[in-house]
Amino acid sequence: MAETVRWLTPEEQYAWRSFVRLQERLRGRLSRLLQTESHVSEADFAVLVELTDTPDGRQRILDLAHALEWEKSRISHHISRMAKRGLVVREECSEDGRGAFVVITDGGRAMIEAAAPRHVEAVRALFLDHVTPAELRALTQIAERVVEKLDGDPS
Repeated sequence: MAETVRWLTPEEQYAWRSFVRLQERLRGRLSRLLQTESHVSEADFAVLVELTDTPDGRQRILDLAHALEWEKSRISHHISRMAKRGLVVREECSEDGRGAFVVITDGGRAMIEAAAPRHVEAVRALFLDHVTPAELRALTQIAERVVEKLDGDPS
């Protein structure tokens, strides 16, 4: 017997579509701002942010792919392009010989340090300045709960 589809109510559909629209508009605007003002792509910025969030500026390639929700081939190709521009280097893993690390270079650090202030200003102007502290706390709680559920579901 086929499962019954739990169709969205009008309120749920409106909320979902509003959420999707919000994400699309913010990502598009932030991506254009990064590119035009800092000459860094959204993808480069995402990789550099992940790397600068680690104390030594390095991560295993597969861990980086998992953090960004990217496929293995996408991360591999993107890291190769970034390495050609001197933003990162790829280092073999001496511990197990199977994996490799991505390490941010001085050029990568300089790029993210130049782009980050503009990015933060844009995040404030486009989003944070338009929500109350209570709304921000509620959004954080919702995001953490959903991400926890997604992280616990291997599919």
